[in-house]
Amino acid sequence: MLSAVIAIVISYLLGSVSFSILFARWLRKIDIRQHGSGNAGATNTLRVLGKGPAAAVFLLDIAKGLVAVAIGHAIDGDGDSWVAVLCGLASIAGHNWPLYFRFKGGKGIATTIGALIYLAPLPVLASGVVAIVVIVITRYVSLGSMIFAALVPVILGVAGEIGPVFWGALILAVLAIVRHRKNIVKLLNGTENKLGAKKSKEDTHGI
Repeated sequence: MLSAVIAIVISYLLGSVSFSILFARWLRKIDIRQHGSGNAGATNTLRVLGKGPAAAVFLLDIAKGLVAVAIGHAIDGDGDSWVAVLCGLASIAGHNWPLYFRFKGGKGIATTIGALIYLAPLPVLASGVVAIVVIVITRYVSLGSMIFAALVPVILGVAGEIGPVFWGALILAVLAIVRHRKNIVKLLNGTENKLGAKKSKEDTHGI
């Protein structure tokens, strides 16, 4: 039990390492949360810093989720256990509410991808393809992100995989939608900015 708690805490601390904030500090001496959409994630990094830093942030944020679940797996010996799932959730909580950066982080989609790749690779692949198609067609990253998060538990449920991974994926889907609630309003109002378009300071979409 103690080892599981330690693993979850380590996963949260790992998730709290916000690469978007760090890259912005290193490269531009700015707080990325005060620029672009104000979100500490890969999409806003693309907006503010460009493609190279955005790709690095995206991959590193994915790695946080992967490593966190791997830690849980190593502790419990079962990749489908609640310990592994909770470690993944903890890393995403750290990304969204980072201890090191006054609890103001990103929306956790890239870290969610990383955690779910370890826990449910095939549903992630299928959901990712659909999300990418949606983003390419609509250029709404927020819409693609929410569709991705929502599809994973649906696919798991249809496949009959009702266990810790399903419930963890369902929690992540709800969290992703809640974190994108402002984007939902903008999508409904037709005011959500599109990928590649000029972004206003108030825009909050992205990973």
